[in-house]
Amino acid sequence: MTVLKTSLRNFFAHKGRMALSAVAVLLSVAFVSGTLVLTDTMNTTFDRLFASTVSDVTLTAKGADADEIPGTGRPEGFPASLVDTVRRTEGVAEATGSVVSLGVTVVDARNKDLGPTSGAPTIAVSWNRNELRSMHITSGRAPSGPGDVLVDATTAERNGLKIGDELRTIAVTGDFRTRISGIVDFKVTNPGATVLYFDPATAQRELLGKEGMFTQIAAEAKPGVSDERLKRNIAAAVGGGYKLQTAAEAADEGRKEISGFLDVMKYAMLGFAGVAFLVGVFLIVNTFSMLVAQRTREIGLMRAIGSSRRQVNRSVLVEALLLGVVGSVAGVAAGVGLALGLMELMSALGMNLSTQDLTVKWTTPAVGLVLGIVVTVLAAYIPARRAGKVSPMAALRDAGTPADGRAGPVRAVLGLLLTAGGGAALWAATQADEAAAGSVWLGAGIVLSLIGFVVVGPLLAGGVVRVLSAVVLRAFGPVGRMAERNALRNPRRTGATGAALMIGLALVACLSVVGASMVASATEELDRSVGADFIVQSANRQPIVPQAQAALEATPGLKHVTEYTWLPATVTGPGGKALEKGLVAAEPTYTQDVRRETTGGRLADAYGKNAMSVGSDYAAEHGVKVGDVLTVAFNGGSTAKLKVAAITSDSGSVDKGVMYTNITTAAAYVPAARLPRSTVVFATAQDGEEAAAYTALKGALAEYPQYKVRNQADYKKELQDQVGQLLNIVYGLLALAIVVAVLGVVNTLALSVVERTREIGLMRAIGLSRRQLRRMIRLESVVIALFGALLGLGLGMGWGTAAQKLLALEGLGVLEIPWPTILTVFAGSAFVGLFAALVPAFRAGRMNVLNAIASE
Repeated sequence: MTVLKTSLRNFFAHKGRMALSAVAVLLSVAFVSGTLVLTDTMNTTFDRLFASTVSDVTLTAKGADADEIPGTGRPEGFPASLVDTVRRTEGVAEATGSVVSLGVTVVDARNKDLGPTSGAPTIAVSWNRNELRSMHITSGRAPSGPGDVLVDATTAERNGLKIGDELRTIAVTGDFRTRISGIVDFKVTNPGATVLYFDPATAQRELLGKEGMFTQIAAEAKPGVSDERLKRNIAAAVGGGYKLQTAAEAADEGRKEISGFLDVMKYAMLGFAGVAFLVGVFLIVNTFSMLVAQRTREIGLMRAIGSSRRQVNRSVLVEALLLGVVGSVAGVAAGVGLALGLMELMSALGMNLSTQDLTVKWTTPAVGLVLGIVVTVLAAYIPARRAGKVSPMAALRDAGTPADGRAGPVRAVLGLLLTAGGGAALWAATQADEAAAGSVWLGAGIVLSLIGFVVVGPLLAGGVVRVLSAVVLRAFGPVGRMAERNALRNPRRTGATGAALMIGLALVACLSVVGASMVASATEELDRSVGADFIVQSANRQPIVPQAQAALEATPGLKHVTEYTWLPATVTGPGGKALEKGLVAAEPTYTQDVRRETTGGRLADAYGKNAMSVGSDYAAEHGVKVGDVLTVAFNGGSTAKLKVAAITSDSGSVDKGVMYTNITTAAAYVPAARLPRSTVVFATAQDGEEAAAYTALKGALAEYPQYKVRNQADYKKELQDQVGQLLNIVYGLLALAIVVAVLGVVNTLALSVVERTREIGLMRAIGLSRRQLRRMIRLESVVIALFGALLGLGLGMGWGTAAQKLLALEGLGVLEIPWPTILTVFAGSAFVGLFAALVPAFRAGRMNVLNAIASE
């Protein structure tokens, strides 16, 4: 009880000093809790959607994927008469046929694509009574003829649509126009898809190209009939060739489709929260170390009057426990607020999440509280042990005398060994022949070098701070020299404070090097390998429809247009080993559009009748040589015997490992209705007509906004923009760790000012002005921030260089150091130091000189 009272007294006596550490815990816990709440809410949203839209048993064509756009652009259908067969099956209460297609684009009167920007699909569906299970018409009426369409409320609101507006639907079977007859809304949350409903006859004719066809049948069970039993009955009635799923199976499949995205997002955000926690550990260790040093006399007196080491130790840990509880409770509450903010942000980006689906499981606050408290108490353990070792004789010391902050020889040796081990692992990663093995070495190198730099930080502080001071501080005269000495006074503290900033900036530097190297490598490979002037690509993974293909080929000023498509197939080599892979089926002009070196044969010969090429890696692994005949079983088609006419080099990154054949060869073995359409088309202009052809090509596809026309400059810029956007997101998440590190600098300076109260009073008494005092503290903060930045950026560039060597194994062989970014971050660290020193410097300047001198 005495220990608890002492801890409570000390905690509230130093509540101002604890506040910044509590904020660090709060931010870290909030990020963890917010991530869990957000992903749980998204799971709830999709679970409710699946539960409301799936029937007891759903029948689709075998091999059809409800969440994937078919390569042909046309969904797999079957005769409408199958609905009657299902309806007559034992146990079926009702069976409803429908048409569902994801291979469409819908534009308004201004030719604006009405599809979502979040990556969600545009879904065209035939309207029937079964849709009323999940939807309700909020205005207007259901579609009753070829000129009607129902539009979901989210799409209507997002695009300002109203009843009577004309829409054009672009499908692989052709374009058709309709007018909005009504607005329909989900009974649950629509995560962001654009949904349009047509009458059944229109959907069959315009989406499938033929009436009397459906793509799925929804069957409802009679009372007392289980879904599994109903599934077995229907399977027996319709025979093979169809995919049957119960409601639970369909919902599980839907969850699996989105679980990959949700898991990546969840664990990525938790990873950044972990970095913030790691940085927060340094802040907490520094806080308690300095508090223990400042209470040396108090602890010595406690020991002199009978307190045991264990009681003193426990007293400090109880303070840490209180800090962890306060910070974690506030963090859990802030996490829910953060999740709501992220939901609003995602809704603004096109992925709708409703507060009605807000899900806070009991595990979320439990994880947040346990994590925050455990991390805080563990971080305070070393300072608590140090407090327990204070002897009764320490009561005779001056109050606030800091403990020796130099790095001991054991720590120095350990840090150097860890750093050397990390460097050796990073070097091993650069020498790896396989990416998998190299990744293990890279991970080990990053961990060991990071720990090594943290441990050896106090040893590095002396030399690095002196160098930085010679460049930055000496110009400020005596004030600069005093700031240097203050930074060097306690190397252990300076090392820990700098290490907190080092971690975040090391990751920034590493990712900057990797991102810049990827862009530079891809740009170089594009210049080297791509000969086409223009690349036409679908923005939403939809195949290029025939009417757009015709417009492309009719564009004036083009030398040639090359179709390019991917054909799934199973390739069996001479040894009889089958490989589920696929071939690129293209026109012969593809050899001009994408330049590939060969190690055997001529690539042009691979476009001959019943010929193909293979990659050099495949050829080496399976003993394939020019002239061999491979068995190729095309998915959805027949089996072909194709002669290997060329072996392409796999040293580059464009089309690495791809097998080529002529599109006419593929058409001989795959029926036209099942032959996948191109999603990418290459075009080359007549000599000297590049600019005119570029303009003409954009004009030719103006009616089809789902396709983007890019020349090579556009393509490079878009690649750079995409990598830049990804890095900006990562930098934004890393900003949390950097904010916590800044709090650490603020806390260190604030506690350092308290520690040096008498010293500051004496300096003021002998003539140091308030302005000079504040400048001294700001300069000390700047040099500590630059110390952390120098270590972090140097470490991060080492990591990034090693990572790039692994990317080189995948063909991305250019190392690019983004010096403008590195130098900007380094200069920005000085401003971070200035900002962190504002409050401590202001408080120091306000000290009363006489009270400061008299301070005990």
